[in-house]
Amino acid sequence: MSKSLPATTDFPAPVNGRPDLLIIAGEHSGDEHAALLLADLLAKQPDLKVACLGGVELQAAGSQLLYDLTAVSIVGFVEVVRYYSFFKGLFDRTLDWIERYEPKHICFVDYPGFNLRLAEQLTKRGLSKKGGGEIGLSYYVGPQVWAWKAKRRFKMAQILDRLGVIFPFEVECFADTNLPTEFVGHPFVRESWQAPFRYEADAPVLLLPGSRSAAVGRIFPLLLAGFRKARESKPALKATVVYPSAKIRDLLESTLAMQPDLAQQIEFVSNKTENLPGSAVLMSSGTMSLGCALSAIPGAIAYRLNPMSYWLGRILVKVKYIGIANLLLDRPLHPEFIQAAASPAQLSRQLLRALDQSEAAAEAQDGAVELRELLHAGRDASAAVWFCLLYTSPSP
Repeated sequence: MSKSLPATTDFPAPVNGRPDLLIIAGEHSGDEHAALLLADLLAKQPDLKVACLGGVELQAAGSQLLYDLTAVSIVGFVEVVRYYSFFKGLFDRTLDWIERYEPKHICFVDYPGFNLRLAEQLTKRGLSKKGGGEIGLSYYVGPQVWAWKAKRRFKMAQILDRLGVIFPFEVECFADTNLPTEFVGHPFVRESWQAPFRYEADAPVLLLPGSRSAAVGRIFPLLLAGFRKARESKPALKATVVYPSAKIRDLLESTLAMQPDLAQQIEFVSNKTENLPGSAVLMSSGTMSLGCALSAIPGAIAYRLNPMSYWLGRILVKVKYIGIANLLLDRPLHPEFIQAAASPAQLSRQLLRALDQSEAAAEAQDGAVELRELLHAGRDASAAVWFCLLYTSPSP
């Protein structure tokens, strides 16, 4: 990742005058969730002028892309400190752009380390409604206050106008604040959502290493090692590796190039491919792991952080599981192997169990049914309906 930022002039002026809406989404998953929201929103309000700091999904959905935040996504405390000056510069340029062009409303999507600080500065500078200005601030896909930094909810109530959450239990997390919080349903259970995967007993296994370069660099070798070990029992086993961008594909291919004997058994497929068949999965704990769970594909989660980041995370993060499907169901639908526990033997054992035992497939199917019920907010509920209140209700 580059340590220098484009000049301020490289943040273009809005193409159609003052934007109605600025969306800020800093992860591939946030970009995808926000793009679904925007597509629905523009179907209801086609004249909206929308700009974003996000990625190619938001751009394709109809937003003017000011800067591709997904290209500089990182994870981990140590990694954030390492690139502090980079993100401080990006933060300052974003704040300057907002102050200059004054979008009527800003929708923050996940990415709390950046977005909550930005919302706080907009309030302190008197630009947001909570600060006495005119810019409304909404948050969609809220910070995981249920996992760590729970006290953030009180600061959020001071600086945000409202919050739309995608997990039903999150509403209760904000019950002791005055922040209007609504469960709007998860985008993966929308009627128009196309499942990225489908279970097929004779298909290749899926390897999903994630979307952030640093994490992929640590996790993909683990997945390959588990796959290699499983092939000792099943020599005909093949795998499909799913990637989110050309940058990540290059990283994956360079990693695989160091293990040429596996090259003929592995195919790379873009995550834009819908309904991709898989018999089992080894994966990171990101958003696509929920897609696998909803697609009833059995397997396991592997995760590895920088050792210092992991140590700090163990102190600060208070959750039973790292996979969201496991958290929602309160059981290890996909067993989790973290740091040293993510050994080739452990991952191979789980992969072979998923392939060989009908019990694993049945458990995955039952879990998928439960998850769909949990994540659906009702027939008439959606993030777009929630958001359209901004433009159909009289201004206060």
